[in-house]
Amino acid sequence: MDLIDPSRLDHHLRHLVDTIGVRLAGTRGEAAAADWVAAELQAAGAVVTRETFPVSARVVTAQELQVYYDGAWHDAGCSLFANAPGTNGEWVEAPLVFFEGATGYQRPALDELFRDRIVMHFGCHIESRENYGRLVSARPVGVLMADVRNPGATALADAIFPAYAAACGVVPALNVAFLDAWRWKERGATRARFRVSGGSHPAESANVIADLPGSDPDAGVLFVGGHHDTQADSVGADDNGSATVGLIELALVLAPRPRLRTIRLISFGAEEQLSVGSSAYVRRHRAELKREGRLMFNLDSFGSLLGWNLLSGSAPAEVDDLLRPYFARFDHYYRRDYGVLPYADHFPFNAAGVPGLTLMRPNCAGGRFFHHRADDDRSRVDCALMAALLNAIAAFLGDLAAAEKLPFAAQLPEAELPAIAHCWDDLFGGW
Repeated sequence: MDLIDPSRLDHHLRHLVDTIGVRLAGTRGEAAAADWVAAELQAAGAVVTRETFPVSARVVTAQELQVYYDGAWHDAGCSLFANAPGTNGEWVEAPLVFFEGATGYQRPALDELFRDRIVMHFGCHIESRENYGRLVSARPVGVLMADVRNPGATALADAIFPAYAAACGVVPALNVAFLDAWRWKERGATRARFRVSGGSHPAESANVIADLPGSDPDAGVLFVGGHHDTQADSVGADDNGSATVGLIELALVLAPRPRLRTIRLISFGAEEQLSVGSSAYVRRHRAELKREGRLMFNLDSFGSLLGWNLLSGSAPAEVDDLLRPYFARFDHYYRRDYGVLPYADHFPFNAAGVPGLTLMRPNCAGGRFFHHRADDDRSRVDCALMAALLNAIAAFLGDLAAAEKLPFAAQLPEAELPAIAHCWDDLFGGW
């Protein structure tokens, strides 16, 4: 099997990051990335199709935030969450209340604390529809959220889960820097005000699907995934340019190999709003996945030049035993985190009954220090390292595709089924 060339990865990454740039779901940047990926996958020898789906595009032309402490108003950085409304450019001002998201929802009532106030929510993910609904129904005029995974001085970008927004409603919500929130609490901040021109608008995104057909239609399908969209103001070299260019090179080296099973590579749109593209795909193909799906191997932010390889998701233990020698062949190893992970594009496949794993490469306890930031640029990734990991994956998938019989049962761990069903219903809105 031919090996993946790091210089080709770098060439692709330069075009994706430097020429196309920011690729927010439903925008021209994301559409340009999908067009480019489709052309490259077709040139690599794959049979390419495209499936579109509706999204809410974040289109913001201006955003300002000020916080009152020490007898004066102070400017602060902010980033409107995707799926949250703006303010039509008008200032929204209210008393500021601090709320510790990890424990605060144990309070029996939130109305008196939140109503007609701006909530400084310490923690930017509300991983419970019930809690999110309680927040919105308490009628704050706005929410500021600090990502506690990344205690830095930069406001990160993120999204309100679409299923939560659809079920419970949404108020203007801005991400703010962890250290800014800390300073406001330290200085006794009492009020905040913000204004946002723009917001969320109906739009369209797309999944790019590339088949390397197998010779036996009854042998099933092996899926390989990654997403081509980014967060606001981020060119996303690692998240997830690493996977986007990786899919292209995997197609190139796997296309010439003989196969019994089809290998289907999918570049998903709108992952950054909680795997909207991946969930759209499994909803559309649920019956087919139940019949043909054997394994989903997803790539997401696996290029960090310093860090460690991490494999997460729900799949039979035998897959781990099979994978490790392939990684070791290229002098790489990985840590395996067991349990349900709903925050990557393999998870909707898990919900549809297909074993699925995601390879990531964190570099700090909270993930990656440049997570969802503007400095997620080409300086953060190592193309030689990416090539080695991709070569291991290509060898693994190539052998699975050619095997007369898969060396594992294509089923999910029984103990994880309740958690998978709960996350699918609560976070994604179910079937």
